[in-house]
Amino acid sequence: MKVLALSGSNAEKSYNETLLKFIAKHFAGKYDFEFATVRGLPMFKEGQEDPEDVAKLSQQVADADLVLIGSPEQQHSVTSALKSALEWLSTNTHPFNGKPVVVVSTSPLAQGGARSQTKLKTILASPGLHPTVFNDDEFMMGLAPEDFDENGDLKVEGTVKFLDHFFEEVDAWYAQITK
Repeated sequence: MKVLALSGSNAEKSYNETLLKFIAKHFAGKYDFEFATVRGLPMFKEGQEDPEDVAKLSQQVADADLVLIGSPEQQHSVTSALKSALEWLSTNTHPFNGKPVVVVSTSPLAQGGARSQTKLKTILASPGLHPTVFNDDEFMMGLAPEDFDENGDLKVEGTVKFLDHFFEEVDAWYAQITK
């Protein structure tokens, strides 16, 4: 399965990016990962053609079997960079239409991006997007600075065990929706 790991962060040092890269490394033999980020994309402007970097992201989404979004939380919502990227992708090309999407998040705070996941799932239900969103267990890891080692690996065995369980559920869901 080709998975696009999309970082919703525009920060230079992003725990959600670190999480996505750990997931890609941890499941390297199981999935074919490609990494993308919203960092550096221009803010959405209605009525304009997609800039080249937005068109590239649109093609990456279209080419993926599944999109895994790492969604940081800012001000109890998704980042403005992620929201803007989704606005671009809901306007001209619509690569999320019917696309399986899974959301994960992490945060330095204890709630682990819970509000971000809820808001993102609401945004993904907007006209022009229409993905098929995984809504079973949720992976939202709090206290990120304490949970990653200097190599970006997760240090807490229970978290890795739950991540394995989470992706078993994702696999079962994916098999069911792609019959």
